[in-house]
Amino acid sequence: MNRYSKEELQSLVAQLAAGVGVPSGDAALFADALVDADLRGVPTHGVSRLNIYLQRIEAGLIDPQAELATVRRAGSVLSLDAGNGLGQVQARKALDLLILLAGQNGVAAATIRNSQHFGALSWYCNYAASQQMILLAMTNCEAAMSPEGGYEAFFGTNPIAASFPTSKGFPVKIDLSTSIVARGNIIAAQKKKEPIPEGWALNPKGKPTTDATQALLGTVLTMAGHKGYALAMMVELFSGVLSGAAIGPDVGSMYKNLDHKQDVGHFFCLFDVKAFLDYSEYLGRIDKTIDRIRASKRRPGVDEILVPGERSARKAAINLAQGIPVSPETVAELEHWCSRLHVAFNCHEVVCRP
Repeated sequence: MNRYSKEELQSLVAQLAAGVGVPSGDAALFADALVDADLRGVPTHGVSRLNIYLQRIEAGLIDPQAELATVRRAGSVLSLDAGNGLGQVQARKALDLLILLAGQNGVAAATIRNSQHFGALSWYCNYAASQQMILLAMTNCEAAMSPEGGYEAFFGTNPIAASFPTSKGFPVKIDLSTSIVARGNIIAAQKKKEPIPEGWALNPKGKPTTDATQALLGTVLTMAGHKGYALAMMVELFSGVLSGAAIGPDVGSMYKNLDHKQDVGHFFCLFDVKAFLDYSEYLGRIDKTIDRIRASKRRPGVDEILVPGERSARKAAINLAQGIPVSPETVAELEHWCSRLHVAFNCHEVVCRP
């Protein structure tokens, strides 16, 4: 793995996005979303995805200059249309609208249709936490997971997330797919020609498989059996049905059949902490909760108990100091696009010293 500074990597991604027609401000938002995922140890949603986004823009499957449109409004509830634009850009603009509304009314919610795969939900949730707010976020995605008892892909991995502000130096972050594993991990295994663990997926005939290619042709399994299935359906109803976006197998594929748009749907519900509690009182309560959880009796061999979001915050601190790791495959893709778009590859490898 080569390691690069956050600033240089982010600048390069923004330049490449601008090179295919993304306005400079939007390109900066887009780059921040991708690099933040790598920074926090989630490379499956980071710069490794840039190649397919750029391909889809060049193929006319993503409008790099789309405008976010309000379809309906009722009080602090919005129904939004992303205009087939970049999901990260349009969803972040939607969140900015909700921050204003939640500040006025305590709670605000939005559905977003006609969007794309929009990266890690934690990017949006952590931003909301930095504004002293709590975001509950969901999205549907291309079919990859069957309902319990079936083996035909219907649901996406349909993640759900929320981040809670603290004074500990990081937010409590819950960000999980309703599948047993994020599909990006299977894609990463396929790229590396590595097997996947048993219990992750079924092949196209409904049989368990450890072959990543067969898993991508078949279905990922839900987390916790029927409970994961129920959560996946809840996300589909909020993100797909309620938004007016595509539903289940009608969601376009990001990687294959590059002949039609995705029409992904998202759901955001934003809570202003100060509408519920004095902010200082809230911080005292959540910090005390974290301290009590950390002080719980530990199982044999366990050195410490962490809360959700703590591990990724530590990873981010390491990567800020040592450089963000980028795989050779992704570096090759970046160099390819630099050559095509006449952009200088101005990322200098960070040398880590003991």
